[in-house]
Amino acid sequence: MRRHESHVESAGGINNRRPARGEVAEMEALLRLSGRELDDLFRRSDAGARPDGRAEGLFLLAPGTPGAPVLAGLLGLAWRGKNFDAGSGTMVNRVLPVGIEAVKARVREEPSRLDRKPCHVLDYSRTSLIAGGVRDEIREVAPGLYLGLVYWMGLRVGRFALCLTRATDKR
Repeated sequence: MRRHESHVESAGGINNRRPARGEVAEMEALLRLSGRELDDLFRRSDAGARPDGRAEGLFLLAPGTPGAPVLAGLLGLAWRGKNFDAGSGTMVNRVLPVGIEAVKARVREEPSRLDRKPCHVLDYSRTSLIAGGVRDEIREVAPGLYLGLVYWMGLRVGRFALCLTRATDKR
């Protein structure tokens, strides 16, 4: 897996202003933050670059607890990440250990439900019968690293992280 500089973890959480060693350890560092710290990080971050390319994914369930890495590992067997096509404004999830593409969404920038500031919205309402009630919102918290919020039928139900393996600077 190609690694790039993104951010470092400090005593106060994630500091997105300094270079880091690599994407996987840093993406996994988000698991150690509490839900409140993740929400604060999302609020402090801009929408960032329009995602384009392959992104590895990580569920952030029960963040800040000892069980978070275990849950992320188990759910990572089913959901691997997302592939973005900035040119067409679409995204498709990669599922199962082999990374089968399934469950497409439209990608656009609009205000977040959390704080009304711009974010990238992954909207499944017109592209998926299975996930029609799902809306993901992502913001770039470090170069190529995105923090996501999951809404289902208008209720926030989860968080996830994405790390682009081929980061581009298309907005």
